[in-house]
Amino acid sequence: MSNEAPGILVILSGPSGVGKTTIVRKLLALGVPPIELSISATTRAPRNGEENGIDYHFLTKEEFERRQAAGEFLEFVEVFRTGHYYGTLRSEVEARLTKGISVLLEIDVEGAAKVAQQYPEAVTIFLSPESAEELERRLRDRGTETEEAIQRRLDTAKNEMEAASWYSYRVINMADAADNTVTQLADIIRQEKEKRCSKN
Repeated sequence: MSNEAPGILVILSGPSGVGKTTIVRKLLALGVPPIELSISATTRAPRNGEENGIDYHFLTKEEFERRQAAGEFLEFVEVFRTGHYYGTLRSEVEARLTKGISVLLEIDVEGAAKVAQQYPEAVTIFLSPESAEELERRLRDRGTETEEAIQRRLDTAKNEMEAASWYSYRVINMADAADNTVTQLADIIRQEKEKRCSKN
């Protein structure tokens, strides 16, 4: 991969149901500008079809806690409802940036704030739904959530959107317009990379 421009760290956040997974998959497939996804670590068991090192780094709780105590995580959270840890390994980010490779982090608002403190030059993008009603429709269309879980996710989404004012960019993911959203993200990343390149 070319090292003509320095690698940049891009942090993408957004409420559950806004379509982050689809957008990230399309952005990575686009390949322009080139960027690699940071793979999170977790203590939960792999789901059907998930592979270690591709979907997540699956760690035991003991290993996660040992590595966290050793300072190997940029951020981590314990999901008290399930008792599982999720986190971003420092090695996932630093090694790539050092080589001039741009890195995409898909994490929640709380984790994003922790990483941004350590990487103030990171490009932060918040993906918003076009409306609260549209977000609720998407969550219900999944058909995988209980009513209690849907309401919990909607409450979390409201809090996240209120806390997202510090992000560098806010992009609205309109229903049935994922390709347009991907184009907007690609343009932001390209412009930010060109900006950094012109400074060097």
